[in-house]
Amino acid sequence: MAQINVTVRLDKDVKESAERLFHDFGMNFSTAVNVFARQALRQGKIPFEIFDPFYGEANQSELRRRIADAEAGKNLAAHELIEDGDE
Repeated sequence: MAQINVTVRLDKDVKESAERLFHDFGMNFSTAVNVFARQALRQGKIPFEIFDPFYGEANQSELRRRIADAEAGKNLAAHELIEDGDE
């Protein structure tokens, strides 16, 4: 099978940390990228969950609670109206 070179841009620290991790698994960076690509093709998707903590259940519950409090008029901090000085 013909091989090609692929360029990937990463932060230096991310690349170095990834190389150390992959080395612990007995592979180099190139092999790890190949494993990822082959698994993605086999599964027809990214082979792991991509997670943003903002959408995690704990954060969403807290946001719902705060919205309910605001709608009920609870926990609203008193503040002065800020004048823009153009009047």
